[in-house]
Amino acid sequence: MLKIALLTLMFWSLESTAASVIIPSAPQLAVESYILIDSTTGKILAEHNAQVRLPPASLTKIMTSYVIASEIKQGRISLSDLVPVSVNAWRMEGSRMFIQEGTHVSVEDLLRGIIIQSGNDASVAMAEFIAGSEQTFAEMMSQQAEGLGMPNSQFKNATGLPDEAHYTTAADLATLTSALIQRYPEHYKTYQEKYFTYNDIRQANRNSLLFRNETVDGVKTGHTNAAGYCLVASSQQKGMRLISVVMGAASERIRASETQKLLTYGFRFYETVSLYKAQDNLRKVRVWGGLHESIQLGIEEDLAITIPRGQRDQLMASIEVDPIIKAPLTRGQALGTLTLTLEGEILSEMRVLALNDVAEAGFFGWIWDELTLIFTELISGNTSAL
Repeated sequence: MLKIALLTLMFWSLESTAASVIIPSAPQLAVESYILIDSTTGKILAEHNAQVRLPPASLTKIMTSYVIASEIKQGRISLSDLVPVSVNAWRMEGSRMFIQEGTHVSVEDLLRGIIIQSGNDASVAMAEFIAGSEQTFAEMMSQQAEGLGMPNSQFKNATGLPDEAHYTTAADLATLTSALIQRYPEHYKTYQEKYFTYNDIRQANRNSLLFRNETVDGVKTGHTNAAGYCLVASSQQKGMRLISVVMGAASERIRASETQKLLTYGFRFYETVSLYKAQDNLRKVRVWGGLHESIQLGIEEDLAITIPRGQRDQLMASIEVDPIIKAPLTRGQALGTLTLTLEGEILSEMRVLALNDVAEAGFFGWIWDELTLIFTELISGNTSAL
């Protein structure tokens, strides 16, 4: 492979920027489990017991709403659909929306009841409407978890009420929340609403950070005796979105304060850098035996990375491609690797792809390129076995 410098992201100032930026350790939190990730890049900024299976309480409803959002997107249900309220849903214990048995409530109102009011009754009503029973709906939740890459999650109900076989982890909840925000942004907007009134009963969102931190726009609280006090939060500042999960706090106050510590740490000491867009022309290389003499190279997805704040100027990018690229070539064909490093550490590697097709040249053009290539290799000493 021939290594070609693609870009060196270094901007020199009057003072040297070569020194490493020291990142302090993440704060130690008074909770059983926690994690902090960058939603865009998935980078873990802090964690403790993040893979330990724990009861999620009403954090379960993030998955409940995710399944509902998926059903809406696929056209199986709509926000205006009217959902019959069963006796089973009406009798649910714990936090409620206060829907009445025998009435019909819109999907839109039930979603607000689930997300803002943490209604167990609304969750069961939607589960029965979509799947026929809460048990079947819980199976759908577990299937979604498997598809999202949540290996330590299993759901037995749509509410989060205690069940020994109903569990998840802080890491899995961060994965779920990131997917929810990225795939269903319109649906996610409901999570930042502070109040919802139904049946003349006005309830406030239980996420106190919505009222105290203007950068926080979600996500969900939970509490049972077994789970303790839990909170998944998301905050966005200057193009960087962080997701925090704390589980097993001793009080509402502690879950909020420990979450704020995590978010403050992440924004203070890290930044997300957007580097390249998908399909941008990153490099042009020689093509032999083609109708065109060169081809443009790019990547298939936008590239952003999370790095310690203050080290952007130390980023380096390089591209490796085969020294000899021959036609025919097709758009999307992998031709090399883009590597990002920071002080010698590899941060990211992505395939470099052809951005356009290059057909083979005619016979005479092909012969000419072959002869030129052989002559070039002879001159450079690369054809010792001709």
